[in-house]
Amino acid sequence: MNYLVHLYLAEPSDESLLGNLMGDFVKGPLDERFPPDIASGISLHRHIDSFAHTDPVFRGSKDRLDRSFGYFRPILVDIFYDHILARDWSHYSSMPLEAFAEGVYDALERHRDSLPQGLRDVAPRMIRHNWLVSYRNEETIQRVLNRISQRLSRSNPLPEGFGEWRQHREGLTSDFARFLPRAQHSAQRFLSRSSPSAG
Repeated sequence: MNYLVHLYLAEPSDESLLGNLMGDFVKGPLDERFPPDIASGISLHRHIDSFAHTDPVFRGSKDRLDRSFGYFRPILVDIFYDHILARDWSHYSSMPLEAFAEGVYDALERHRDSLPQGLRDVAPRMIRHNWLVSYRNEETIQRVLNRISQRLSRSNPLPEGFGEWRQHREGLTSDFARFLPRAQHSAQRFLSRSSPSAG
């Protein structure tokens, strides 16, 4: 769900960016389905997901949210973290967010035929509505929550999650400032262990 955080943690190549985007759309063993650099990006996405859900800072963010949201709390934190990164992008990158997003969109268009079907369906809407830049607007949080809620087959409280953001935005922003360097460090360690020269 947190496209922007995964893209920020990716390596600066089309293959890594695409692999990190594909992570939400590719299930099961990777085998030989993808070129090595894309497979590495998917693996990094999976690693970051695993890291986040065991990281004490991320778990602290989750625990800030009302328990009535149950197992939807990590989804809310993912979305809130993407908003914080987009809103405060200049604190974390010297490249303007608009330029970064344009590079991602160009990669999606160049490699459209190799995208998994789910991402191929999503990509035109992502590009047309400039999702990555729009995340900096608070209104986008509500739209994303509504969109995910409607995709789920069972009733869920996600649309009410915007109230949790309004209540906890300062604490969540503080959490994110601690989380992102930890996630970067974990990503770098993962990539150094998995690179061909690491063995």
